[in-house]
Amino acid sequence: MTTPSTTLTDRYVWAAARNLPEAQRAEFGRELRERIGDEVDARLASGDANSPGDAEDAVLRELGDPSALAASYVDRPLQLIGPRYFLTWKRLLTLLYAIVLPISAGAMVLAQLLAGASIGEGLASVVSTTLALAVHLAFWVTLVFAILERSPNAQAATTWTPEQLPEVPDTGRAGRLGDLIASLVFLTLFAVLIIWQQVSPPFFDRPDESIPVLDPALWSFWLPYFLVLIVLEMLFAVAIYAWGWNWGLAAANLVLNVAFTVPALWLFTTGQLFNPDFLDAVGWPWGEAAGVTTTVLVFVFIGVAVWDVIDGIVKTVRGRGGSALALGRT
Repeated sequence: MTTPSTTLTDRYVWAAARNLPEAQRAEFGRELRERIGDEVDARLASGDANSPGDAEDAVLRELGDPSALAASYVDRPLQLIGPRYFLTWKRLLTLLYAIVLPISAGAMVLAQLLAGASIGEGLASVVSTTLALAVHLAFWVTLVFAILERSPNAQAATTWTPEQLPEVPDTGRAGRLGDLIASLVFLTLFAVLIIWQQVSPPFFDRPDESIPVLDPALWSFWLPYFLVLIVLEMLFAVAIYAWGWNWGLAAANLVLNVAFTVPALWLFTTGQLFNPDFLDAVGWPWGEAAGVTTTVLVFVFIGVAVWDVIDGIVKTVRGRGGSALALGRT
């Protein structure tokens, strides 16, 4: 699906509205879009502009920085060291925090590892150093701008122009990034646990003897089968991020859920999933409650799979939210 082209007005409305609380953005965007349209029409009617593009550019230049316009809309003065330099100060400090702090924290972690410090000592050192650096950055940057604010004949650091407007992001793709990261992390941990419980079993029943949780006989087919499914699930997560939900991917989600749930439940209910030695060590089945516990686990497992399939269908039907371009449009 292609993203519709954005106009300067689209970008200006989005840049201004993002500074407001969510509940006020739609009304503000509608009013601002109408205001820009009226002033563009007025300039064209009066002959002050040769084309709609020239009129739009002139109107946006007259309106000024969208962040300052949004602040005036909610009657929120931009004052910390003074309104003249506030936006420049905020943007510079945010940029320094985003670049300097992560690099410094990473360097500190590496230094602590090379020095052979314990986890507790290393973590305390990294946190304290990062906090101190954040305080110093805020203090010295603010001091410089405070001096500039009070300097004679001081001018604004930059003059805002429409060319500085940010591009409207693809909100659907940005929202899917978090889902992709979470899915890949979970699936990787799941695969690692399957292998780890066999290579380095976590459960000890007798001294110097560990017991795998899953039946080692499953390595003849079923455990490699599930590992392949995990890889396919990772590829599926990447496809969701790249293309978003569609009916083809919703169908693939159904197939993957069935391919995983049916064999897993069959192995569980027939007693082939867990290592018999492990079950003996933990005392399974747990007396009279064994039947109820097994039934509950089966229904929970089926419920999770059904919910995941329904969730994929719902996301396919509804999509992942509206486009930011629709902000303020009726």
